[in-house]
Amino acid sequence: MRLENIIFHIDVNAAFLSWEAVYRLTHGVFTETDNQMPTGCHTAHRGSGMDLREIPSAVGGDVTKRHGIILAKSIPAKRYGIRTGETVLEARRKCPDLLLVPPNYDLYRECSAAFLDILREYSDTVEPYSIDEAFVDMTTTCHLFGAPEEAAALIKDRIREELGFTVNIGISHSRLLAKMASDFRKPDRVHTLYRQEIPEKMWPLPVSDLFFVGPATAKKLFSMGLSTIGDLAAADPAWLKAVLKKQGETLWGFARGIDLSPVLASPAPNKGYGNSTTTPFDVTDRETADLVLLALSETLGSRLRADGAKVSVVSVGIRYADLSYFSHQRALVSPTDLTLEIYHAARELFPELWDGRPIRHLGVHTGGARYGACGRQMSLFDEIDYEKLAVVDRTVDALRQRFGRDSVKRAPFLNTPVSHMCGGVGA
Repeated sequence: MRLENIIFHIDVNAAFLSWEAVYRLTHGVFTETDNQMPTGCHTAHRGSGMDLREIPSAVGGDVTKRHGIILAKSIPAKRYGIRTGETVLEARRKCPDLLLVPPNYDLYRECSAAFLDILREYSDTVEPYSIDEAFVDMTTTCHLFGAPEEAAALIKDRIREELGFTVNIGISHSRLLAKMASDFRKPDRVHTLYRQEIPEKMWPLPVSDLFFVGPATAKKLFSMGLSTIGDLAAADPAWLKAVLKKQGETLWGFARGIDLSPVLASPAPNKGYGNSTTTPFDVTDRETADLVLLALSETLGSRLRADGAKVSVVSVGIRYADLSYFSHQRALVSPTDLTLEIYHAARELFPELWDGRPIRHLGVHTGGARYGACGRQMSLFDEIDYEKLAVVDRTVDALRQRFGRDSVKRAPFLNTPVSHMCGGVGA
């Protein structure tokens, strides 16, 4: 007889802020007003032990460098109406005494890895969904730890006790319903949303709470008279498909709890890799633009080599001060993972794209990723020793892995305001 699926969705509560709080409680913090920040905006530093989760606080970028977005906020900050994704300036208008913490992406990657390591002790089928959440298929292992609710409580409590932060766990027979359940009351909770519980627990919720319903779709559904998930579930699927095309059919199925997608232990390989950055100042000259492109290629190349991937398409994207965006791409002769080869392609594309206006955002993106051994098309006219470049890249990767990403940097970045490796999480 076929086993009923048991799927967990584990979501770290206010992940970035929780991870910062645990780190600072371990190492100690104190607060002071940063002279580089606007008056009243406080930042956290090492010193005494203050729990960021218990005061109005947030993780956000430095407004002086134009990365002024709230990435995570505490529950006390949420009570002021502060939302993830709004600007730091907007958040400060709501809460002038908001304590702001700069992001530390290396710390977040370490915390995420520790969190996933614990989950893999309970199942072989763990699918990271983002840096702070994952699906776990407990179908064949749950019985080893008790009833689903007992197993989830065990995992939740262990993460809190060993790693210092809390999670919500949603339990159901499908990914969709488990994801919906984990979004119920927070923090540090276990919730179920089995099929028989859908009418009571899910249908009364606003349609904007349904998985994959963004602000634009929610507005459209509200205009159609569908205010709750139950309204959507009761609607005529043919009508929804006529108005919303394929999306209408999909959302109708979601509203009724229909989701057949499996939990995948290994996510599908990337078809392309991208990296971009908003510069702390307008880029107005070719030399600085080249430095930024090199920094983006540096991070991008290291990611490709870590994943054993090579790409055959490189593109460059430019965003100007008026937020208009333009991009241009070209195919490579042979797939590559070499930093300088990616950079030279990006550098050649840039003047074909740039119209001379000040630039606030630059990106290098790739496509056509291949995995495993990829041959190189040789040419009689090649003057580049590609094997030597590959050895250099691998050596630099190893040094950075052992001693930190800043242990080795290229000479052009010395005494410049451009970071030698640009990009955030996953960039």
